[in-house]
Amino acid sequence: MKYLFAVAFLLFPLFVAPSVRRGGVLTPEGEALTSAESLYVAMQLEDKVTFEAFSEALDGYGKITERKSDILTLIDFSKPSTEKRFFVFDLKNVKLLFESVVAHGRNSGGNFATRFSNHDGSHQSSLGFYLTQETYIGRNGYSLVLEGLESGFNDHARRRAIVIHGAAYADPHTIKANGRLGRSFGCPALPVELNRPIIDTIKGGSVLFIYARDAEYQLKSPLLNQ
Repeated sequence: MKYLFAVAFLLFPLFVAPSVRRGGVLTPEGEALTSAESLYVAMQLEDKVTFEAFSEALDGYGKITERKSDILTLIDFSKPSTEKRFFVFDLKNVKLLFESVVAHGRNSGGNFATRFSNHDGSHQSSLGFYLTQETYIGRNGYSLVLEGLESGFNDHARRRAIVIHGAAYADPHTIKANGRLGRSFGCPALPVELNRPIIDTIKGGSVLFIYARDAEYQLKSPLLNQ
């Protein structure tokens, strides 16, 4: 069944006006699904990823012409740190490659990230779309530079050293002791054992999107409001 969904979906253009283009997968009632819905169903994401976050990620992905990869990463901060909220999708092959817990900035909130900033020293996470860049070895080990694409929301990410890296406080075992994952200085920190394989999959020009139910971002996002 998954194979049939994927074949049906690939017969249709994906990222041309995704909010209005229809076709690719049919519901049991015979209703055509939108392209975002098609992918969501084909990758069996219903119990993993919120559709609102996934749809927004696809919308922005389709507008980023500088991307060099069919890989899309979504961090869904509408979910608590105790749940998996870091997802890596292979859109070309219609696959979910990775799912993981991920830490948010210490000043963004406790179990939920609810406050966001683009400012130096805020120790908060930053919403919006990024392109992944080069890797390096730093004080947090193997790390991936993120280039923020949205002025006012995340375009200071590089100078703030907002990067993907592994951290012991991002290990799921910390949840048992603290009731939540540990927190970073604003970086999306991953469990150490997943850090390298994820970075090696998404590095070098793929799109990453950090989502939250944030009214200001929804209203003012330079990419989503194009």
